[in-house]
Amino acid sequence: MSAAASSLLTEDQFLCSICLDVFADPVTIPCGHNFCKTCITEHWDKNVQCQCPNCKKDFSIRPELQVNTFISEMAAHFRQSVQQEASNCSSEQQVSKPEKVPPDVSSRNKLKALMILLVCLMWVFTVWMVLNQKKYVVVVVKEDYEEKKAELWKTEAEIQQMIQKRRLKTEEIKHSVELSKENADRETADGVQVFAALKEFAERSQAELIYTIKEKQRKTEKEAEGFIKELEEEISELKKRSTEVEQLLQSEDHLHFLQSFTSLNATPPTKDWVEVNIHPPLYVGTVRRAVNQLEEILNEETTNLLLAERQRVQQYAVDLRLDPDTAHWCLILSDDGKQIYCDTERRYVPDIPNRFQRHPSILAKQSFSSGRFYYEVQVKGKTNWILGVARESIDRKGDPLMMIPQNGYWAILLRNINEYKALASPPVSLYLKSQPKNVGVFVDYEEGLVSFYDVDAAALIYSFTGCAFTEKLYPYFSPWFDFDGGNSAPLIISAVRDTN
Repeated sequence: MSAAASSLLTEDQFLCSICLDVFADPVTIPCGHNFCKTCITEHWDKNVQCQCPNCKKDFSIRPELQVNTFISEMAAHFRQSVQQEASNCSSEQQVSKPEKVPPDVSSRNKLKALMILLVCLMWVFTVWMVLNQKKYVVVVVKEDYEEKKAELWKTEAEIQQMIQKRRLKTEEIKHSVELSKENADRETADGVQVFAALKEFAERSQAELIYTIKEKQRKTEKEAEGFIKELEEEISELKKRSTEVEQLLQSEDHLHFLQSFTSLNATPPTKDWVEVNIHPPLYVGTVRRAVNQLEEILNEETTNLLLAERQRVQQYAVDLRLDPDTAHWCLILSDDGKQIYCDTERRYVPDIPNRFQRHPSILAKQSFSSGRFYYEVQVKGKTNWILGVARESIDRKGDPLMMIPQNGYWAILLRNINEYKALASPPVSLYLKSQPKNVGVFVDYEEGLVSFYDVDAAALIYSFTGCAFTEKLYPYFSPWFDFDGGNSAPLIISAVRDTN
């Protein structure tokens, strides 16, 4: 072993007092003592109080560790010397056993000797492998380093790309939240404004109703007061006459009696009160008329809200095309894939799994598994049709009468010219003020909402709510059969007209 190595093995200042080994990443604490960074860190982690293991100096807070550059360089030099000693030892001993370490060597020298011994043993094992396998193993450290470094740079680039993607997604989510808040604020403001207007109108209508009722009562009371006044005047006059008659009856003056008899014998002129009556005013229709006025205002506001709602859903308009591979054999498609009608003449089409077999139905080519979408269909001139959405796994060969949400359909229908139904379970009859010529369909996948609109009347036809969508959804169309020629008009996927 070289003098430098021997000198290092005997110098306490280059050995960690915790692990008794050459410093690894040596650091200095405020009291000036040095330790391996890992040793002092683990020592303080295990003890509540931060204290120097050598001088026992206490620190109120854990000191910041300072790298000891000098000792670090010296420790590196020591390791290099040990490796050189190990190399020399291996050259001298070849495959023979290494010499035993004298038993009286210090504990520190024992550790260093053990290190040398391990290096020697590793070298002897390498020689054995080479001699027995009869081949040379050349480890090109630099080349391996460059290769691994290139791989690590690639990994670093991938990590940075992943970070960037997640940052972009974070910004996208934040932007969505901001849009959601803006929409919520706008919707709240619109709602407050509408309900404030309705409240004002309702209060005004209530005030007018109360005024009308009170005015009728006032007129009745005034008329009654006039009658009462007349009656009281007549009563007073009659009482006066009654007094005069009583006085005359008590008179013993025959001449005066006869003279007064003529004037007092007749009753005073009075009004015939038999036909006079006070009729309480009738309020029939007063409240109803007020409610009708309120209903008119509500209908007007509802129409305005629906117009605004339709304008909002228009932004989710999609350009649909019908899928011929799903069309029932009786259906005829236009070249642009936008129109569909039923032909009673049977045509041969291959019976593929996607095709409807028992009822005249067809799906769009496009499917949706998230987000929102909206489209419009012209139904003008038809006496029967079905519109809506269907999940991908619906039974396309089965019974057409079981088109309900439990079986994967969310749809409405027209039957026999003017019988509208929502195909819920059980079906819901729909009473519409007018027959729609164009039907709008809006779907919010995450919200579980499917709504149908009368486009021209700006009226909501029906909404399925609380739907649990777990599969792809396809727009669904059925122009139905044309048995007598009265249902020959096509269903047409219309371009959504901008009503903004």
